[in-house]
Amino acid sequence: MPPRVAPVDVALLERLFDRSPDVAFFVKDAVGRYVAVNESLVARHGLKSKSQVIGKCPRDICPGDFGRIPTEQDEKVLRTGRPLIDHLEMQWHRPNDPVWCLTTKLPMLDSNGAVVGLIGFSRDVRGPVEPHEIPKDFASALEEFEQSLSSEVTPAWLACRSKLSSQQLARLTKRLFSLTPSRFITKSRVAAASRMLRDTDQSVAEIAHACGFYDHSAFTRAFRSATGMTPSVFRVQH
Repeated sequence: MPPRVAPVDVALLERLFDRSPDVAFFVKDAVGRYVAVNESLVARHGLKSKSQVIGKCPRDICPGDFGRIPTEQDEKVLRTGRPLIDHLEMQWHRPNDPVWCLTTKLPMLDSNGAVVGLIGFSRDVRGPVEPHEIPKDFASALEEFEQSLSSEVTPAWLACRSKLSSQQLARLTKRLFSLTPSRFITKSRVAAASRMLRDTDQSVAEIAHACGFYDHSAFTRAFRSATGMTPSVFRVQH
C-alpha cells in the first residue's frame, strides 16, 4: 500500500513557485479567475502586487491575444476537464518582451469528479534555445497536431507545416523536448490516449483511432513501449 501524504496546500505551492522566476504559476477557480499566483506572473504583467491579479482572468490583465488565448484555454480545460500539457506558446513579458513558454494546465476536481478549477504553470523556454530560434509556424503546427492528433501527422508533415528542413526540425525538438520528432509525436499520442483511457468510457479501439494510430495492434505496441503495460491494463489500474 503506498504511503499516505497530506493534501497539497495551495499557499505552500505559491511560496515554492515564488522562488522560480522562470515560471509563471497559477491556480484558478471554476470560471477561470486567479485565486493564487506567484511573484513571477505578477512581474510579467508589469504589476506590483498579487492583489492586482487575484479575482481576474488573463484577458483582464493582458491586452490582445496575449490575454484572449490563455482565457480561451482556461475555458476549454474547465469545460472539458481535459488537461493542456507542455503547450508551446508565446506569452507577454513586460514591458515589451514576448517570450516562448511551455504551458501546462490541469483540471482540479471535487470528490464527485466535477471540475472546480485548474492549476498550472508556464515555464520559459530558455537555455539552449533562444526565443528567435523558435518559428511561429512551428508553434502553430504543434497546436494543429494537438487539436487533431491526425494519423497524417509525421515528422515530414511537421517539418512542412513548420517551414523547416527535417534536420532543423530534429534539432529543435531535441533541444526543446529532448526527443526526436518521431518520438515526440508518439509521446504526444500516448499521453492523449492515457488521459482518454482514464477519463472516458470509449473503447480501446476508438481511442486508438482518435489518437492517430493506424490500428489496435500498433497502438498497443506504442503504449506498452511507453508505459510498460497494455492500454487495457492501464485503464484497470487507473
